[in-house]
Amino acid sequence: MATTKVTKYYATGKRKTSIARVWVIPGDGIITVNEKPADEYFKRETLRMIIRQPFDITETRGDYDVIININGGGLSGQAGAVKHGISKALLKVRPELRSALKKAGLLTRDSRIVERKKYGKAKARKRFQFSKR
Repeated sequence: MATTKVTKYYATGKRKTSIARVWVIPGDGIITVNEKPADEYFKRETLRMIIRQPFDITETRGDYDVIININGGGLSGQAGAVKHGISKALLKVRPELRSALKKAGLLTRDSRIVERKKYGKAKARKRFQFSKR
């Protein structure tokens, strides 16, 4: 009995406080997020569009199955982390896609995170109301 070895390509994507662990496997284009279909996990169409962006740019939609474990942050940050992870995993599958992914800015980690609150202030930058008298 001959068993064929299925090659899995792994990458990590990050955005804000979300971390996505992504496995890309040659297949039919099924995306699973935390053991749910992607359309069920990301209900807004804009979020679904964000996670499909790497496949649309590289014209590989429907060529790979994607398994994603994600934690931390909100849905928008999670979608960004998934996009980053898929892009990095596609790069491992096919290194010739680098120029297209790089040009679209999908390989760069978006380093913007929430600024911490400072003491003596209401929020990170907002001051308490000033009263002259």
